[in-house]
Amino acid sequence: PETHKGDYGHLLVLAGSVGKTGAAAMACEAALRMGAGLVTLAIPKSLNPIMEMKLTEVMTEPLPETPKQTLSLRAYSSILRLCENKSAVVIGPGIGTFKETQALIIKLVKSIEIPMIIDADGITALSTQPKIFPLTNRNLVLTPHPGEMARLVRSTPKEVQGDRIGISRNFAQSNHLYLVLKGHRTLIATPKGDIFINPTGNPGMASGGTGDVLTGMIGGLVCQGLDILTSLQISVYLHG
Repeated sequence: PETHKGDYGHLLVLAGSVGKTGAAAMACEAALRMGAGLVTLAIPKSLNPIMEMKLTEVMTEPLPETPKQTLSLRAYSSILRLCENKSAVVIGPGIGTFKETQALIIKLVKSIEIPMIIDADGITALSTQPKIFPLTNRNLVLTPHPGEMARLVRSTPKEVQGDRIGISRNFAQSNHLYLVLKGHRTLIATPKGDIFINPTGNPGMASGGTGDVLTGMIGGLVCQGLDILTSLQISVYLHG
């Protein structure tokens, strides 16, 4: 009864680009709905005014940007400083696929030591550097849809869908990470090789932004100190 916002974690969200600010907003708001004490959105500086109006409870951090209005490599040191007092970080929703931004993501995931949840364009950036895995950070979560998973393993969505359990288990085990393979009967694969199959969900979830909400939900629980597997199970189940 005597707790305060500082007792429920502080999530950092690196997200958003021109035309995709909604992804950042949905991820942040989902984290708050799950009970995160504080959420800070790191956003390209020219997009900050619109996010200041769109998001009431979320704090924003305007950062250096590329000519394409995406996060720039010049934001690297600022983001590392932002991570110092955070309990988890979400990377990727709507962040864009501009080459410099992808280089920033690669550099960050090699350096950040707090729990990381990587989704969407963040996964696309990682798929350009297949030898980046395994990372030293053992609190790493990837949340691909079948197309993103196919890029990670140099395969096709059809092949991924044909062996969802096998591909998920192998990738999670060999790279020492947690994997959430989205889709009908979303799978959670752990670094130990365990597989969990989600029973909830419906075709109405086939809509832009649904994945951004899931990513925010996961971040919202991880930042509160729940263990990663529990956070994934609760989030995936409630999301469905």
